[in-house]
Amino acid sequence: MKTLVTIALVTVMGISANAQNKNAKHELHVKGNCGMCKERIEKAAYGVAGVKTADWNADSHTLRVILNEKKNNVEAVENAIVAVGHDTNTKKADDKVYESLHTCCLYDRDEENGEHITEEKQQMLKQEDHSTHQH
Repeated sequence: MKTLVTIALVTVMGISANAQNKNAKHELHVKGNCGMCKERIEKAAYGVAGVKTADWNADSHTLRVILNEKKNNVEAVENAIVAVGHDTNTKKADDKVYESLHTCCLYDRDEENGEHITEEKQQMLKQEDHSTHQH
């Protein structure tokens, strides 16, 4: 009887291990505004073991990731992004981390999924001095 249970466990574990994808594609909605945000978000994603590619689009707020699921999962990527101050659809960054971002990176935290900051805020951001960094 023990032998049958052991064989069943090994079989189930082997099947679930094979179900993990070495090149799983994921898309996450990540809030941000500019080139500095892009660098920070992508760097955070690449810091997660198993991430092969990470590309954040400022217009759509979409982060496209290719991930080796045998090494990690998409939740680890989300946790890394939230840790550097950027909200996702399911997780919110710590207020202190968010508030420490450069002023041009302070996105609207109340916006819905996929929405962008208002035109009025965009005008305000354009008037700020950006001579100390690149976008």
